[in-house]
Amino acid sequence: MPVYSEVANAIVLITGGANGIGAATVRAFHAQGARVFFCDVDQKAAMALIKELDSKPVFRRVDLRKEREVRGWVEGIGRKTKRIHVVVNNAANDPRIPLQKTTAQQWDDLFARNLRSMFFVSRSAARWLGRGSSIINLSSITFHIAPPEMTAYIATKAAILGFTRALARELGPRGIRVNAVSPGWVMTERQLRQFITPAVKRLIKRSQCIPDRIQPSEIADIILFLASQSSAALTGQELLASRGWAFS
Repeated sequence: MPVYSEVANAIVLITGGANGIGAATVRAFHAQGARVFFCDVDQKAAMALIKELDSKPVFRRVDLRKEREVRGWVEGIGRKTKRIHVVVNNAANDPRIPLQKTTAQQWDDLFARNLRSMFFVSRSAARWLGRGSSIINLSSITFHIAPPEMTAYIATKAAILGFTRALARELGPRGIRVNAVSPGWVMTERQLRQFITPAVKRLIKRSQCIPDRIQPSEIADIILFLASQSSAALTGQELLASRGWAFS
């Protein structure tokens, strides 16, 4: 892993940091010496991660659908540290629900979890961000390949790209960068447990230019790069981290 000296001691906020890509991102910033604050609803997994990392990252259970909880978490960190350098909007849910079985409540709940949460976090953090700060939003390659039975999820991930571009324009005059990462099929614990079948393994091998399966730590490395000054010329961009998944 490259060493980004400017990330050492940076104040980093990560949503959904207890599992999968989020946990890998917590580990990556922790290894760089950043001051990591993360939230999740999975308190058991969060406590296990803190124990693994010698209790240095700071965890808080936050329901990101609730504006008051988000504001309390972010502004509490801001008041304590006086500055936020990096925001990683990672938390999301990716249910497989056919269109005709998707209820209005499920649609609204998914937008609240996957998109509105990013709005709440970014808006609350904005007053503590300054020149050189970076917001990284997690979208998904599913927006490009549009697999079936994921209409609501894909809609949220498409909207995240629009949100990223708009936020990059609005915050750019202050020297704040905003980018999105769209991972391919990442081998998180949940994906391996629920969705990675022999047929899916064949699909991945057939669809990716490089057939090796993507690990959460590889996405975390890209997020780390976007948080560093090595990516200072990048804002308003979507980085596809899919090993070259063919869209057709």
